[in-house]
Formats: sequence, structure tokens, C-alpha cells
Amino acid sequence: MILINRETRVLVQGITGREGQFHTRQMLEYGTKVVAGVTPGKGGTEVLGLPVYDTVREAVAHHAIDASIIFVPAPAAADAALEAAHAGIPLIVLITEGIPTLDMVRAVEEIKALGSRLIGGNCPGIISAEESKIGIMPGHVFKRGKVGLISRSGTLTYEAAAALSQAGLGTTTTVGIGGDPVIGTTFK
Repeated sequence: MILINRETRVLVQGITGREGQFHTRQMLEYGTKVVAGVTPGKGGTEVLGLPVYDTVREAVAHHAIDASIIFVPAPAAADAALEAAHAGIPLIVLITEGIPTLDMVRAVEEIKALGSRLIGGNCPGIISAEESKIGIMPGHVFKRGKVGLISRSGTLTYEAAAALSQAGLGTTTTVGIGGDPVIGTTFK
């Protein structure tokens, strides 16, 4: 299953923070269609030329959004993922690590019941080689090819992708599902 492509429209939750801004810039440079950001209390501002909203619902009211990526501190991360699911965003990528376990148990079940797919927490994200990336993966190691790659380990994912590229095989879509004890999407 290919989860993202060059047409996927992305929202960045936590876009005004250091990590959010850095990785938003990286995603834009890779060709990802980032359309807006959300940071409570920062609505009406812009980051990297993108509009910032106070809530996910407000962003969804102004933009068609296919996926959200979350760069918020661990205590607020599960609620941020739930906010995206309640706003109807079908794909949620949760980068944050160390999210309280009980918060994640609750969030994973509720997000699933709402019909959204959660990738993470503590994940490097998703990349469709040479098309789009939603996450923190180093885009230069991924060359378009025929192999799908799924991993719990970020660094091992990059090493495997680099080896596939060097072997002339490349990757279609790579998904880092996350290394925390409770994650949204598993190998099953």
C-alpha cells in the first residue's frame, strides 16, 4: 500500500517550534505539498510562507488536507493526534517519542474507531522515494525503485534504504512505524 505521493496535502502540527520549522523546510525542499500549520495561540501568522492556524479544525476548514505530521512535546502529542483524527484527517504521522503509554493506548483505539491511520509515535515518518516525505527521514538516501520497506528503527531504515539504492533496487514507499511501546500501525 502506497500511503503518500506527490499530491498528498500535509498539515504540520507544531510548525512554529524549532523541529517543526526545520523539518517543514526539509519536506518542502523534497517536494512535499505542505499546505498549512497549526500551533495554538499562533493563528494568523505564517511560517515559511505557510498559514498557521490555532486548531486543526480551522486548518481543515480552509484547506484540503490528506495527512498531518505532529511535532509537539510528549505530554500533548496523543491529544494532538486525536485532534487530527476528530477533524477527519485520514493519515496521522506522530514523530514525538516518549508519549505517556496510557495516553497512547487511548489515542490508538479512538483514532482507529474514527477511521484514521496513525503512524508512530516515535517514528521517522513515511517517504515515497523522489515524490514526497512526511517526516524526518534523510531524503537523499531514498531512490525510486520496487521495494516497499517497513521498520521500527529509524537508523536501520535509512541503512536498508541506502543498501537497496546502492544495489539498484530502490524503494517505493518506506514507513517507519515507530519504536515506542504503543504505536498506531504495526507489522500486522
